[in-house]
Amino acid sequence: MRALIAGNWKMNGLRESLAEVAAVAAAAPGIAADLLLCLPATLLPLAPRELPLGAQDCHANASGAHTGDLSAEMLADAGASHIIVGHSERRCDHHETDAAVRAKAAAAHRAALTAIICVGETLAQRDANETLAVVTSQLAGSVPDGATPANTAIAYEPVWAIGTGRTPTPDQVAQVHAAIHDALQTRFGATFRILYGGSVKPDNAATLLALPHVHGALVGGASLKAADFLAIARAAPQS
Repeated sequence: MRALIAGNWKMNGLRESLAEVAAVAAAAPGIAADLLLCLPATLLPLAPRELPLGAQDCHANASGAHTGDLSAEMLADAGASHIIVGHSERRCDHHETDAAVRAKAAAAHRAALTAIICVGETLAQRDANETLAVVTSQLAGSVPDGATPANTAIAYEPVWAIGTGRTPTPDQVAQVHAAIHDALQTRFGATFRILYGGSVKPDNAATLLALPHVHGALVGGASLKAADFLAIARAAPQS
């Protein structure tokens, strides 16, 4: 399976940052992995269309009286092909439940976009040996019945590793990815792309991307600079 290296810019980036997007787009044809940058909505219409682009959230409804929200259809119209839903920062800061994430993923599918559905445990849950129970529960509650490998990817992001410089051991990552793979196989009878996220950097990317059932990465801060993002992408194994 060809790896997907997706960057999540979060609430970063102004017009001048589009030079980094252009640099990634220029290098993409020479990369063995699929590349994607999930940008702030303000930059989506301005970014080079040669590179697949994603959004970072959407409303579950197609339209309506939802001041400040953006529908999946609006984001598709702005140039997105993917939408991240259920990121831990949304689950925590905006109190999003699995049901809300599921509705947003279904909205992405309605708009013919690929949903990248995030799951992951907190440090307290990890220390209590609840990781697999938490992740598989989030998976069951957050992935809609209409999910297929063509319209959905899963991103495992341990909450305690995001932006902290800490990462689980390779064995811990492999264990969670295997559990996600097995759960999706049981429910859908199909193999989905499962990305790892959480302090992915050029110096640990090769180790993480070589693990079983790791089909790519969801990259945070390192995706803001083309050189770092491309270094991670070049670490992906040949499909």
